[in-house]
Amino acid sequence: MNIRNQWPVLPIVAGLASGLLTGCGTESGDSAGDGSNVVVGMSDDVLATDPASGYDPGSWLLFNNVFQSLLSFPKGATEPQPEAAESCAFTDTQTTVYKCTLKDGLKFSNGDELTSEDVKFSFDRMLKINDPDGPAIMFPMLDKVETPDAKTVVFRLNTADATFPSKIASGAGSIVDHTQYDADGLRKDGEAVGSGPYQLDSFDDGQAVFSVNENYKGTAKVNNTGVTLKFFDGDQTALKQAIQNGDVDIAYRGLTAGDIADTEKADDGTGVEVVEGSSAEVQHLVFNMDDPVAGKLGVRKAIAHLLDREALIKDVYQGTATPLYSIIPAGIAGHNTAFFDTYGARPSRSKAQAALREDGITGKVKLTLWSTPSRYGPATDQELNAIAGQLNASGLFDASVKSVPFGQYEKDIAAGKYGVYVKGWVPDYPDADNFTAPFFGKGNVLNNNYDNGTITGSLIPRTAALTNRASTDKEFGELQDIVADELPVLPVWQAKQYAVVRDGVYGLEYCLDASTVFRFWELSKDA
Repeated sequence: MNIRNQWPVLPIVAGLASGLLTGCGTESGDSAGDGSNVVVGMSDDVLATDPASGYDPGSWLLFNNVFQSLLSFPKGATEPQPEAAESCAFTDTQTTVYKCTLKDGLKFSNGDELTSEDVKFSFDRMLKINDPDGPAIMFPMLDKVETPDAKTVVFRLNTADATFPSKIASGAGSIVDHTQYDADGLRKDGEAVGSGPYQLDSFDDGQAVFSVNENYKGTAKVNNTGVTLKFFDGDQTALKQAIQNGDVDIAYRGLTAGDIADTEKADDGTGVEVVEGSSAEVQHLVFNMDDPVAGKLGVRKAIAHLLDREALIKDVYQGTATPLYSIIPAGIAGHNTAFFDTYGARPSRSKAQAALREDGITGKVKLTLWSTPSRYGPATDQELNAIAGQLNASGLFDASVKSVPFGQYEKDIAAGKYGVYVKGWVPDYPDADNFTAPFFGKGNVLNNNYDNGTITGSLIPRTAALTNRASTDKEFGELQDIVADELPVLPVWQAKQYAVVRDGVYGLEYCLDASTVFRFWELSKDA
């Protein structure tokens, strides 16, 4: 989430875990949970209950549990499978016509039938409202939605997009009841009516309460009687105390790297343990290609040669991160190690100096690294200061750090005021397209004035048209090699997902994978 540019899954507790979890939900006609209510705490917020607006991890957590999409990502999987749909497929060789057939007997939590009319309404409404904080930006390819009958939905695309199934499997594909939502405006009452495994009973600044949706028909098998999601509003200390005291069963999204490391080192008998999962969340340094300093290739290459990712992981993230040497993270098809191959893993002052001299730069480079204090996690400023220290230690740079609140940060980036700045990215769906097209395609969300004709005119369109995603490796490899040579961005780290769980609570490992779907239904607790 990308435009949503949110916190790392546990604030900058970063780096990809070993492998994706395996298994998938079983078909469940009844969704009566057989466990207890589970209490989950997190320090960031749910910014929206209306799928036409929310484009942040907290909101998508709600959407993925309250609403159905036509497709969904089974636990551990990166390929979407039918959920509200019985089947979906492209019906043409150009991947511009996508047809889905709905399951029989689908109902919303209020008892209303779910038909193709609701699916069309949901997509038409999202695109019409086009909320700046919503997911409509993901669907520039969607020309129109047709409903030949009550069970059939046909999506007609204006350009080939083989990743369309993954996009509609995400929170952006949430289906709403057309009788309960305004076609022209957002819902403001904090309520939600969906057909997912859970219904939203209440929502306020302190917590959201979910109960099992008895009308649900889909692939999730619910293992609890409901979930209470408690909000800690960025207060990591309070969240840590809550898990230690037993006020929450799970602490998710909000513990610092130090909290995680301390918990992992603690003696047995504390009643809590750390669960680690995989993630495709990444963080980059971004270079404004029009900046008088950062716009020079020699400067960017020198920074790439001096960046010590291993030291950052050790000193700032206490071993809870993995260095990233690619645009497409490990665990996602298309990943390569272009930046490792080009710049190596160990800092080299001599190579950095040579890069500067090749660009005619002989004196110290005066540079400001721009940060924002909490949007990408509580250690972001510390990280940027550490990077500035690495550059200055070489004697080749005079680098400093300035940190500004996120609202101002985004405005200044859009205005081109920064030369070097940090950006985090939580994927909408686990495909290489989501790590490349938004950064280097048309409408570049990084606002760094980078454009490469081969990438935008050839590589991205070609990969978008290939339904066999494994066959895109060559093109995505070429794209990453170009980016490593031209350096509009410099990858820094890839996230691990962490959560802390109390004894007697189970299933958390099935909620932490590269799909970024936190599956309430997998959680259970001893009575």
